[in-house]
Amino acid sequence: MSEPTSLAGEAEQLDAADGLAAVRGRFVLDDVTYLDGNSLGALPAHVPARVADVVRRQWGELRIRSWEESGWWTAPERIGDRIAPLVGAAAGQVVVGDSTSVNVFKALVAAVRMAQEDGRGGARTGPVRDEILIDATTFPTDGYIAESAARMTGCALRPVAPAEVPGALGDRTAAVLLNHVDYRSGRLHDLPGLTAAVHAAGAYAVWDLCHSAGALPVGLDEHGVDLAVGCTYKYLNGGPGSPAYLYVRRDLQPRFDSPLPGWNSHAEPFGMRPAYAPASGAVRGRVGTPDILSLLALDAALDVWDEDAVSVAAVRAKSLALTDFFLRCVGAYVPDGRVESVTPAAHAERGSQVALRCEDAGEVMKRLIERGVVGDYRAPDVLRFGFTPLYVGFADVERAARVLARTLAG
Repeated sequence: MSEPTSLAGEAEQLDAADGLAAVRGRFVLDDVTYLDGNSLGALPAHVPARVADVVRRQWGELRIRSWEESGWWTAPERIGDRIAPLVGAAAGQVVVGDSTSVNVFKALVAAVRMAQEDGRGGARTGPVRDEILIDATTFPTDGYIAESAARMTGCALRPVAPAEVPGALGDRTAAVLLNHVDYRSGRLHDLPGLTAAVHAAGAYAVWDLCHSAGALPVGLDEHGVDLAVGCTYKYLNGGPGSPAYLYVRRDLQPRFDSPLPGWNSHAEPFGMRPAYAPASGAVRGRVGTPDILSLLALDAALDVWDEDAVSVAAVRAKSLALTDFFLRCVGAYVPDGRVESVTPAAHAERGSQVALRCEDAGEVMKRLIERGVVGDYRAPDVLRFGFTPLYVGFADVERAARVLARTLAG
């Protein structure tokens, strides 16, 4: 068993050599060890002043003129283009707005409609596509939305473990909704392989990137993903309730048939025409008036990536180093048998969090938070720790493991 002084000294050395260490200073932090960025990212320090300008000058002085003069109207696409490189997409394919749940609904219904259109003589022919496969371990809201989308499109909904998707696909599969990273365990699923399998079956792949975007490479364009959604308040640090985003692959945009055809996605939004005519491009993913205050807070938060020239590859390398070090510290400090990691050890299968199965996990997490280590708890028995490499250091990791051991001993 390693001595705490030994691991603490190693953490100090790792922090000194960390190429991302300077980015930490761009966030509002305190003495708390914050390991819950996979639920809500920390506040970038410059965001309050930017939001104050939006409120006082853009809204308070320019008022309605800000839709043009401050770029409010085009913000969903402009900010989408800022997110695009973080998920491996070229410009013109990501639009920001609405919640993740709403975007899941748009993407899944649109995917089914394209699949059923294919069966009526399009590019892909065969039996009626009347089945949706969904990640059986999905975040609950995705399941609720998928069940409603299935009813709306006349499809059967079939939950399947991600690893079993290739064997479950068939000629009736219309769409598959999968999570890139499992929200409970932190398991990273095989986006390239599963997307290829879905395409080989003639179906469409919809990916939920909530627990991966901003923490690891995604490669939407590289791997031919059809549609993807994600939130911006976790690793992108956009703030509580910040708007989500929708990715529509460029060649599919002319066929993207949204079930929520609002006036913001109309070809002539100010034409006030009674009949709907969809706009071209990713704009089709818009619905109603964007939430400007949250949207522009997110815009400011994304400056962290630009001003410090932060690469997703560097973030991923540090994420793996942090989670490796945390697991080492837990193994060294925590008595055998007290916790069990349910996060895969293999780097290719790990997101940017560590989930530990622990008896009385809810009470343990409560005591950890009281002692200044903030993670979260997922029923029935999982302690969940998220590692945001932009502001989490190795000393944070060592301290969290040490406090966990002391809490469990107590």
